[in-house]
Amino acid sequence: MVISKKPLLFIYATLVAILPFIGYANPTDSTTVSHQVAHATETTHDDTKGLTKEQIKEKETKEFIKHHLLDSHDFHLFSYGKDESGHEKHLSFPLPVILWDNGIHFFMSSKFEHGHAAAESNGNYYAINHHNGQIYRSDANGNFTEDEKGHVTNVKPIDLSITKNVSMILITGLIMFLLFYSLGKSYKKNGSIAAGAGRFFEPIILYVRDEIAIPNIGEKHYRKYMSFLLTIFFFVWFLNMFGLTPLGVNVTGNIAVTASLAILAYLITTFTAKKDYWKHIFWMPGVPVPMKFILAPIELLGTFIKPFSLMIRLYANMLAGHVVLMSLIALMYSANHFVGSPLAFLLSFVLTILEVLVALLQAYIFTMLAALYFGSAVEEHHHDEAHH
Repeated sequence: MVISKKPLLFIYATLVAILPFIGYANPTDSTTVSHQVAHATETTHDDTKGLTKEQIKEKETKEFIKHHLLDSHDFHLFSYGKDESGHEKHLSFPLPVILWDNGIHFFMSSKFEHGHAAAESNGNYYAINHHNGQIYRSDANGNFTEDEKGHVTNVKPIDLSITKNVSMILITGLIMFLLFYSLGKSYKKNGSIAAGAGRFFEPIILYVRDEIAIPNIGEKHYRKYMSFLLTIFFFVWFLNMFGLTPLGVNVTGNIAVTASLAILAYLITTFTAKKDYWKHIFWMPGVPVPMKFILAPIELLGTFIKPFSLMIRLYANMLAGHVVLMSLIALMYSANHFVGSPLAFLLSFVLTILEVLVALLQAYIFTMLAALYFGSAVEEHHHDEAHH
């Protein structure tokens, strides 16, 4: 068993460091979506004015899917009834909003009242724009000024908020830390015998070591990469599984998150690579000199394409799966037919089971490819350039 604390803490600290930046990807807020859906049938709303019932229903379906896919400043569970002002009531958990606008501004997202009000902080007012989900400085009523192209001209503060995605990353990181800490502790206490939940995870850890790390990296060098490989495998797997819960989190469907994981894999590959790795990129043995000048830029470009493929593969697969699943769920309600609705329910159920398998498969693929890149970085080449 190889569970080293220092690399695990390093990876966890690095992930935490990049958390504030994920707010710039998939920015639309679910409170914005809820606000739009609640007003979808009002004739005074510009987006639905003049639309037919079918068009309004289609718009509601799209907003429903957005509500699940995109990040938000609160954990919105469901809506019910209406208050005195005619707005839908929402059951949700507010999250901290942290803004930098000539100083730090800290308040809870409940101040936005699900997109219906402006939040006051240190004499400034901030509101969520219902078109792009971004937070801007506004007037006391939450109004913005726009140019002739419809772009908001108000000051946009730097948003470092603890959003739904950020909180799920922190929760997942904490679960992993406690899980592996207790597993390592039980190994010391019980003479290298796992106890409790560790009995379930021990075979998975051994599989990552024996079937992923050792075959692709080698017996000599695999140990120094095990902490990252285990961390990335369980991190992606747990987040993928959380994405299938009613909480509506879609962290691995956020390209900023997958990009951060891919960048970590790229940095580890780059800074642990041996001289042979760079030699085969810039000056390949056994290749005619003129061809070396042609192939070197291509090989160098390949080092960037590898992490890019890691990023896109995880992001696209998880996002596409969620879009299809939520579309089928929406179809189940909108079909309103004794055949169409049960069929949509059956397809949704089957696809959910498939997504459970995909969640594990994507974690495996990401870990496997990362191990392949690490293996190529530390591979020892025994050859004579003249006979290559």
